[in-house]
Amino acid sequence: MFGYIYVNEQELKLREYTTYRSFYCGLCQELHHRYGRRAQMVLNYDTTFLAIVLTGLYEPETLTEERHCLLHPVHRHPMAKNDAIGYAADMCVLLAYQKGMDDWEDERKVSGRTIAALLGSAYKKISAEYPRQAKAVEENIRLLHEAEADWKDGGKPDSLSADIDYVAGLTGNFLGELYVWKDDIWQDDLRQIGFYLGKFIYLLDAAEDIEKDRKHGNYNMLEAVFRAKGLKENTDIWEEPYRSEIQKILAGMMTEASRAFERLPVLEYAPIIRNILYSGVWCRYTAMRDKAEKKEKKSAAQ
Repeated sequence: MFGYIYVNEQELKLREYTTYRSFYCGLCQELHHRYGRRAQMVLNYDTTFLAIVLTGLYEPETLTEERHCLLHPVHRHPMAKNDAIGYAADMCVLLAYQKGMDDWEDERKVSGRTIAALLGSAYKKISAEYPRQAKAVEENIRLLHEAEADWKDGGKPDSLSADIDYVAGLTGNFLGELYVWKDDIWQDDLRQIGFYLGKFIYLLDAAEDIEKDRKHGNYNMLEAVFRAKGLKENTDIWEEPYRSEIQKILAGMMTEASRAFERLPVLEYAPIIRNILYSGVWCRYTAMRDKAEKKEKKSAAQ
C-alpha cells in the first residue's frame, strides 16, 4: 500500500523536483540516523509527502546539505533535515512494521515477518512516544482483519466487508491520525487530508491487486462488492460502468483531500504539494488503466 502518493515529474519545474528529491533523500538519511540501515528499506514516497506538507505548514528550521549516500556514492545529493522529516521517519517505521505484520498474518509472507522483526525495537520506541498514532494503526488494522475474516467466512450481502466507505475508511482513519503532528488549530484539516488519502490509497491498491487476490483467494474489497451485488466471478473492473464508478469515487476522495489542503496557510512547497494532489496521485491509476486497455485490445486482436 505504499508508493501511490508521488509527484508527476513531467509537470514539475527542475527546481521543484530537486526540492522534492531533497525531502526524499533527507527522509532516507533520517531513517538511517534514527534506526540504522535496515530502516532505509522502508523508505517510501507517501511519508515523503507527509514531511513536505508538515514542513510547508509549520515551517520548521530546515537545513539542506549535499551529501553522498550508499546508493549514490559518486555524486552528492541535496538532503533536507528538520523536525517534520524526523516525525515522518517515525511514522514511516510505524506503518512499515504494521504492514509487515499484516502481510505475515494475511499471506504468511516471510518478507513481512522479517521486516517486522527488524523494526520491532524501533516500533516499541515510536509507539511509546506516539501512542495515539500507534493505537490508531493497530486498532484499524484489527478491524480490517475482522472484515477480511467475515468475507472469507462467506459474509452476508450487507456485510461491512463489502462496504467501500467502511473498509477504505479504516485506512483513512489511521492515516488521518498520522497526519496530525501537533494538537492545534490545523489538526482537523490535516486529519481530513490523511483520511481521504488513506481511502484513496486503499481503493487504488485494491484495484491494482484484484487479479492477484483472486488467484490466491485473498480478500479484496472490490471483489467483495461484486460478490455482494451478485455479479459474475472475475468481473473486469476496467469495463464500464465499473471503471467510471471507481474513478468517480477516487476523484471524490481526492477532492476532499485537496479541499482540506487549500484551507491550510501553506506557501512554500505549495506547488509541489498541488502537483501531487491534483496530478501525481493519478499517475499510477492512469498506468493501470492503460495496461488494462492494451490487454483488452490484444485479446480482441487474437
